[in-house]
Amino acid sequence: MLRSLRKWQTAVAALAAVTAGTAGLWLAGGGSASAGTITGTFYRDPDSQVMRWLAANPGDSRAALIRDRIGVQPQSRWFTSPNTAATTSGVQSYVGAANAAGQIPVLVAYAIPNRDCGGASAGGTTNLTEYAAWVRAFAAGLGNRTAVVVLEPDSLALQTCLDSAGVTARGNALAGAVTTIKQANPQAKVYLDGGHSAWNSAGDQANRLVAAGVRNADGFYTNVSNFRTTADEVAYGRNILNAIGAGNLHQIIDTSRNGRGPNGSQWCDPSGRGVGVGPTTSTGEASVDAYVWIKLPGEADGCAAAAGQFVPDLAYQLALNGVVPSTPPSSPSVSPSRSVSPSASVSPSASVSPSSSPSVPTGTGCSVAYRVDNQWNNGFTATVTITNRGPAAVNGWTLTFAFPGDQRISNAWNATATQSGTSVTARDGGWNGSIPVGGTASFGFQAGYSGTNGAATGFKLNGTTCS
Repeated sequence: MLRSLRKWQTAVAALAAVTAGTAGLWLAGGGSASAGTITGTFYRDPDSQVMRWLAANPGDSRAALIRDRIGVQPQSRWFTSPNTAATTSGVQSYVGAANAAGQIPVLVAYAIPNRDCGGASAGGTTNLTEYAAWVRAFAAGLGNRTAVVVLEPDSLALQTCLDSAGVTARGNALAGAVTTIKQANPQAKVYLDGGHSAWNSAGDQANRLVAAGVRNADGFYTNVSNFRTTADEVAYGRNILNAIGAGNLHQIIDTSRNGRGPNGSQWCDPSGRGVGVGPTTSTGEASVDAYVWIKLPGEADGCAAAAGQFVPDLAYQLALNGVVPSTPPSSPSVSPSRSVSPSASVSPSASVSPSSSPSVPTGTGCSVAYRVDNQWNNGFTATVTITNRGPAAVNGWTLTFAFPGDQRISNAWNATATQSGTSVTARDGGWNGSIPVGGTASFGFQAGYSGTNGAATGFKLNGTTCS
């Protein structure tokens, strides 16, 4: 869901990853149990987008890895609709299912006015009076057992769309929300927006948290929908806690996509990222109550697809590159009429020798479909689908094409893309190099441009012109 807070990332921090197996699941571990205030096991939602996709695609070559490294993990449920009746009902249903399983639900309340400052995740309630009513409806469904509430991602770290009066009003609204939730269910653990370690300073973020009533909450969360390393977030959280000066407060950290740390300054569906350590209350850090998966791995940031849409290729990439105690699977073959799994990033201006690529069998034909998926003022994402229309399988492929203008690729998935001037060379990732007769292989990329964004042309597969 969350997008805009990714835009202010800075240098890549050192990777900190911990892995351990528990009861057949890949979970975070190491060290002693946290001295925090949450104990128990987090709830695994059987109705999440990834679980629905797995149920509908049991034969997909990506399914086993996505299931074993993402589907088995407890994740959050986001509540985003401004409809109060639907919100109460949805919260009751979700919390009730978690209670029946003897597990702790993690709920994300995401409906504040000016949500995401009008960015990719805009929406929510229209004013603060409506928001207060929405919070009461949300709180009414929480029951009386332990529940973790992630209150309004972006609401404190991202305030560029608010004037000073708006900032004050938002802080008061969040403080009121904390009180409302705590009164409805004293067992609820409420955490406010702490941004992440490469955004606001610890002192600045601490002041924003205090103004939003954090002293009456259980603490704050960091790294939601971001890729900062756990080590960076722990250190940042300690600095915030020191600035606040409240020894009863703690931090929770979103580790859902930080297994490989950030990819430079890229925040929107960057390539090469991996899932981090699994959700757990055993963090080994006295200041950290839990590691949680708040952003749902495989749900797009708004570049590879619409914000919040589940994209199996993104999920597979995160699973493949995640911090796990096992090796990646052998190269899967590509099934007809579907895309394959994400891989490498772009290396602009690098060269790939066409002569080193396998050739297309004699008489083999091909066609290429080029589609712009999302476009904004100076950027876009696109999907390229290759279809093998020849009499024999293609084993290893290189696709070349040209842009008509100044389009410049910055990031790619399912292929390694290189660019020189207007000419682009995309090469399979190794595991997706086989295209059976009648089958397809797809890859995508993100690019910037100015002027007109015309379609790419001149597609050649291993030197053979495609229709």
